[in-house]
Amino acid sequence: MRIGIIGATGWLGSALGGRLLASGHAPGDLILLNRSGPRADYHGYPDVVWARGVDELAAASDLIVLSIRPEDWAALKLHAPDRLVVSFMAGVGIDRLAPCGARIVRAMPNAAAEIGASYSPWVAGPGVTDADRAAVTRLLSVIGTSDELTGESQIDLMSAVPGSGAAYPALLALAIIAFLRDRGITEDIAIRAAEAVVCDGARLLKGQVGQSAEMIAAYLDYQGTTAAGIHAARDAGFTESITAALTAATAKARHLG
Repeated sequence: MRIGIIGATGWLGSALGGRLLASGHAPGDLILLNRSGPRADYHGYPDVVWARGVDELAAASDLIVLSIRPEDWAALKLHAPDRLVVSFMAGVGIDRLAPCGARIVRAMPNAAAEIGASYSPWVAGPGVTDADRAAVTRLLSVIGTSDELTGESQIDLMSAVPGSGAAYPALLALAIIAFLRDRGITEDIAIRAAEAVVCDGARLLKGQVGQSAEMIAAYLDYQGTTAAGIHAARDAGFTESITAALTAATAKARHLG
């Protein structure tokens, strides 16, 4: 399959392109377009195809990935009849993408695409076939895992949650580092301690997130230092803060386009 990536050197576009090539996709079947123009070396592959414009990319591609900013969509003027278009844009709905003439899928990868660990939920528009769905699943498998959603409104929720990538863990890390540093712990040790919580400790949840309530209950039953911390976090509005953050992010996703 000839895959075109518009925004091929951006964050997600570059991650997808690099992992497609690393997984064995033929460089000559990867059609790329970006604002800054062709590069002599793309992830170590000089023989990818650089399109001279959006029309050339559309004509040469079977599947087109839109990895651009939502505000850039209107000026793109994509015309892609009889093509499958997979959009990574938040806030630009299927109804606004449909005039390009393609069969539309909206997907929401995150920054973990760089390491092949993105969770990328997606939703299909009218006319998307079973073969298209299989192609989307294969495409997204090179950057991680995916699920098909049942309605487009759910994409905005996914933009706010898995689409945030490492943002909320990083926010937690900063709070832990500041707590320790303000109490006399050196910066380097504070960073390692935060990493132990945010990165290493979270590995215990891998494949077990559905049992989070049981894990919290076990800490509370022990009535130790962590139980005291959990009670204080809840009393201070931890759950309400997360809900507020995700509500704000969802609202932003709905208005980006």
